[in-house]
Amino acid sequence: MFHTSQLGQDVLTPSHAINAVVPDATDSPDFLNPDYARVLALRGLVHNAKKSGQDIFTLIHPISAVEPDCTVMEVAELFLNPNNSKLLSLPVVENGIPIGVMSRYRFMDMYLKQYARELHGKRPIRLYLNDKPLLIELDQPLAEAAHHITQNMQFPLTEDFIVTRHGKYLGVGFVMDLLKEMEFRMRAHADELNKAYSSLKSSQLALVQSEKMASLGQMVAGIAHEINTPLGYVQNNVAIGQELFMQVRTMIVGYEALVDNLLNEQASEVEIAAQMQYISQLRAELNAQEMLVDMQGLMTDSLYGIDQISELVMNLKDFSRMDAAATEAFNINDCILSALKIGRNVLKNKVDVTTLLDELPKIKCVPSQLNQVFLNLFTNAAQAMDTHGTLMIKTWYADDAIHISIADNGKGIPADILTRIFDPFFTTKPVGEGTGLGLAISHQIIQQHGGDIQVTSTLGEGTCFQIHLPLAVATAISPTLN
Repeated sequence: MFHTSQLGQDVLTPSHAINAVVPDATDSPDFLNPDYARVLALRGLVHNAKKSGQDIFTLIHPISAVEPDCTVMEVAELFLNPNNSKLLSLPVVENGIPIGVMSRYRFMDMYLKQYARELHGKRPIRLYLNDKPLLIELDQPLAEAAHHITQNMQFPLTEDFIVTRHGKYLGVGFVMDLLKEMEFRMRAHADELNKAYSSLKSSQLALVQSEKMASLGQMVAGIAHEINTPLGYVQNNVAIGQELFMQVRTMIVGYEALVDNLLNEQASEVEIAAQMQYISQLRAELNAQEMLVDMQGLMTDSLYGIDQISELVMNLKDFSRMDAAATEAFNINDCILSALKIGRNVLKNKVDVTTLLDELPKIKCVPSQLNQVFLNLFTNAAQAMDTHGTLMIKTWYADDAIHISIADNGKGIPADILTRIFDPFFTTKPVGEGTGLGLAISHQIIQQHGGDIQVTSTLGEGTCFQIHLPLAVATAISPTLN
């Protein structure tokens, strides 16, 4: 029926099972009892578990099971045994198959009633057991087992779970041990996720930097071209001015020599006459008034060229604005104008730009990020035009939000591609001309400013991007994109 000595004392852990003493067939008539067979089986399972990495096996306590015909009184003695104090329930097994459990809580509830021992003590335990125990298969994944237990256990917790292999009883597991093991695994997984997240953030920074370097390369090429034009005629004007200056210097030296002769009492009239003739010849060859007018014009043109260079440098500085705080109040129209100036080399001679910029309230933002978005959209619009085209840029304020519309009459975007243009690394440009990150980063920047970006396109007619930024911008703007 059951073996009190084994049930009360052999509360074994799996590590003990492999070293458990197996009764000899000549020493005990019960050598074929379930405990004997189970210890032998556990010896083999230890090796299999170590090889296959079984998770459930480490939670097994090979408790001797109670047979269903065991009396209530006999089971009560087992519960009173100090060696079984950690057990919430005893497994009831028939022919190696678990048919239920008898919980300590159920036992106490039943025995507290008047005359309970007299009424129930000699009856078989099968009349009182819970025939729907918590069953876990040995090969079941730990997470799946934990999910099954948490979905089916009752509160307060009154039962342990039973571990089986192919439906056969192996032992008992404690629910708290299972939950602690799951907690340990979750913490380990959380650490792995944190490491993966850190790695992902590092990769994101590298990708963003890569895209910014690609944009910077385009900007530098455009800025160099834009600076080269005014710098060229400034250099030319300086060279001409230097030549005029030398001529004026020659006349001044001649006049100084004439004045010296006039003031020198020892100078002869012949010397004075010769010097005056030389001055007269210079005046005939060099028109001083015209030279001064030319020099004035050269200086004016040079200052204009220098102003253009200065403006380009300031635009580049305003465009980057790496020192701008995320909470800085800024006018979106200024961002658009700055991006247009930086992208002028890409747009000129190819795109006619029309701006309809309404008066806008200032918005808290990261200007350098929005500048990057606008420059990317302007550049994409220019690259989408096979012939000379138009770019219409509008801004307006409505419903506590700033709205920006950027529309071109380029070749448009096919419908099957339109849904993918914000995906990272997706690009239709030839190899070497695009990273596939521009629109993905632009989309992320707008989202981090609390807004959204939408696109509509008709093949052969053009594309329109619409950006909406709430006046109360989300404060959690990521500094990693700055």
